[in-house]
Amino acid sequence: MEIKGIASEALDFILEASKSMAPLEFAGLLQAKDGIITEVLILPGTESSDQNAVLRLYMMPNMKSAGSVHSHPGPSRRPSRADLRLFSKTGNCHIIVGRPYDRQSWTCYDRGGNVRELPVVDVEFEDESLF
Repeated sequence: MEIKGIASEALDFILEASKSMAPLEFAGLLQAKDGIITEVLILPGTESSDQNAVLRLYMMPNMKSAGSVHSHPGPSRRPSRADLRLFSKTGNCHIIVGRPYDRQSWTCYDRGGNVRELPVVDVEFEDESLF
């Protein structure tokens, strides 16, 4: 699936989660609907430290991810070698967030670690009632 953008609410969730986890890294997998990233899947067993976050990919449900998201505790948003290994396993849209965790402090990469465009879009979410 071609990823055309990220929902504003999904990006706000990522930024808030990254900020609240600092100085530990936040990590999750990106889920898309109709080419728009709308959700972040937090895998059971994910471990976070001030150096890295470890996603237990074997805990992923039987579904595809659009990519990954994680934060760096400092302002650098450049992918490490470990980040690039993760990128190669999970989709083609990978977000790294850095301090100060605002709308200007995130970068999206493709699976090769190249910067890619990811427009922020307003999406109307359907009210999914449990009843």
